[in-house]
Amino acid sequence: MSDLPRKAVTRTAKLAALPLGFAGRATWGLGKRIVGESAELVGRELQQRTAEQLFKVLGELKGGAMKFGQALSVFESALPEEVAGPYRAALTKLQEAAPPMPTRTVHAVLEERLGEDWPELFQEFEDKPAAAASIGQVHRAVWHDGREVAVKVQYPGAGEALLSDLNQLSRFARLLGPLIPGMDVKPLITELKDRVSEELDYGLEAQAQRAHAEEFADDPDVVVPDVVHQCEQVLITEWIDGTPLSEVISDGTEEQRDRAGQLLARFLFSGPARTGLLHADPHPGNFRLLSGGPGGEDDWRLGVLDFGTVDRLPDGLPAPIGEALRMTLDGEAEAVYEMLCAEGFVKESVELDPDAVLDYLSPIIEPARADEFTFTRGWMRSQAARIADPRSPAYQLAKQLNLPPAYLLIHRVTLSTIGVLCQLGATVRLREELEDWLPSFLPGEPGEEDDVVQA
Repeated sequence: MSDLPRKAVTRTAKLAALPLGFAGRATWGLGKRIVGESAELVGRELQQRTAEQLFKVLGELKGGAMKFGQALSVFESALPEEVAGPYRAALTKLQEAAPPMPTRTVHAVLEERLGEDWPELFQEFEDKPAAAASIGQVHRAVWHDGREVAVKVQYPGAGEALLSDLNQLSRFARLLGPLIPGMDVKPLITELKDRVSEELDYGLEAQAQRAHAEEFADDPDVVVPDVVHQCEQVLITEWIDGTPLSEVISDGTEEQRDRAGQLLARFLFSGPARTGLLHADPHPGNFRLLSGGPGGEDDWRLGVLDFGTVDRLPDGLPAPIGEALRMTLDGEAEAVYEMLCAEGFVKESVELDPDAVLDYLSPIIEPARADEFTFTRGWMRSQAARIADPRSPAYQLAKQLNLPPAYLLIHRVTLSTIGVLCQLGATVRLREELEDWLPSFLPGEPGEEDDVVQA
């Protein structure tokens, strides 16, 4: 594919073929079972073939389809290794690349938005895109003042394609569920749809990126490129080099993985406290590992890109998160249950055993218990399997819990970040970051009692 397919009939046909393909493979699997092959082996092969087709189509379509694929890709570490291994490369490709928009289309957008003399704004402009995303692609260039810049150009028709894809995907969300054990796909698609208008608004993205660039300007650990120019369909920011996190995941040293993981956790929890904004698209394509950290050229910093999706949290992360996490670590079952009820995680019509809730939560928050924790795919798979197994008490309890709208994006970002940490296999001092940045995680913090009263 060389262009963003915008005709509804074209895109719908490609997406509609997915469930047909799933059904065909299910029939094929039944045939294999009849001739005596084990259910487990057939199931794995079905899952592998389904995933290969899914990510191939999503990558070709860009738009909402690719956006959904990127959101799914960070949960790859939850899949059984024998299934995840063969198509991990396809997921990484989704995170870092997509078929480019034709040069003539790029030039037409730049001429319409920057004026006929747009080439004069640049000393150099590379027509070959340096990266592609769900709604636009990035070109490397040199601004007229000599600064190296990244020029993000939005695909024409991206808005219609986003909504069309996500509407179509939501129709067969149930069929996609088995790809990511323990995850309900439909709310993820709904949330992506709710964010479409923000994702398309480069003005909002520029505001969010400027706020982060200003706050992290002198930070020794985190680099956020500043905004150079912005207009409709075009966003120009400073260029940063570095190793994409996807390459650190595949080829990085243990030291690089650990450093990347620590900085990713630091950025996740410090961002809302420092800027009032939560970067809400933590897939590996949006992060770089740069040399020149606090320890010199042999140390690393984290470069952060793409602020198109953010959660606005003017008071930082909600205090009940920190307090409930601390009380869970302390084994205070009754207090945790009362707070979950007060915050809407347990509906008034539902009654649960506080000790069972504590048993459900304790394994999930294991990384916050120790001074440092090694995130692994095995640990992620064990959590996913525990929640996805219908025979498990955790599965039955999870079905009765509720996720309030105010916590939806925070929850997804946290899960996605943990997914990336597991892909990295990073050893992280998570508790240290929680103590520094998560409101009410430490006992006796100001405003803690007020939060409980208000809840």
